[in-house]
Amino acid sequence: MNDYWQLFFAAVVGLSLGVFFYGGLYFTVTRGLSSKHPGLWFVSSLLLRMGLVLTGFYFISDGHWQRIISCLSGFVVVGMVFQIWKKNRPLSKNQPIKLPCS
Repeated sequence: MNDYWQLFFAAVVGLSLGVFFYGGLYFTVTRGLSSKHPGLWFVSSLLLRMGLVLTGFYFISDGHWQRIISCLSGFVVVGMVFQIWKKNRPLSKNQPIKLPCS
């Protein structure tokens, strides 16, 4: 029974890591597009988000592949939820997206 609780805990950690990763991505895109230095926003956000997520996966696995799968499942579920949520919500209704080449 203890193994099931560890897998459940790994899934909850995966959900939390997914919320951090995709929430940080959404925050970065909304802030970075209107920033004077968007490259700094995107690179620093990528390094921070990937570093925390990979560290979380490493520590939650503790050498057990079942925990990694459980954690990754939670992470992917949050990614799918964010995609569904994002389809129904534009970035900003007041500001059009300005591309650097235009």
